[in-house]
Amino acid sequence: MSDETQPNSNLDSAKAHAKEAVDVTKSHLKEAVDQSKEHLKHAADDLRTAAEAKAREFRDTAETRAREFRGKAEQTYGETRERVRTFQEDGEAYIRGNPTKAVFTAVAAGFVLGLLFRR
Repeated sequence: MSDETQPNSNLDSAKAHAKEAVDVTKSHLKEAVDQSKEHLKHAADDLRTAAEAKAREFRDTAETRAREFRGKAEQTYGETRERVRTFQEDGEAYIRGNPTKAVFTAVAAGFVLGLLFRR
């Protein structure tokens, strides 16, 4: 009977060792997967943080440029407005100083425009 128990005992022992090896392997795989998940989570967080920083940088640059363009536009508008005012004042002064010439110039300009628009 000891011959028959020996093979069964060896088989049971081998099964136990195989089950233990599988359990250990599962445990190591689970740890590796958990570590990988954690690593990926940290990598995603780092990527999100970097993207947010870059987005803030782009927004700040765009806001700065917009302020610069607005300042230049306001300056140009002011200069143009001043030029128009000067032209208007100069035109009024010319008409007051030369009323006859102004009337004949207006009539001539009207005649020329009439010829151009008639065609």
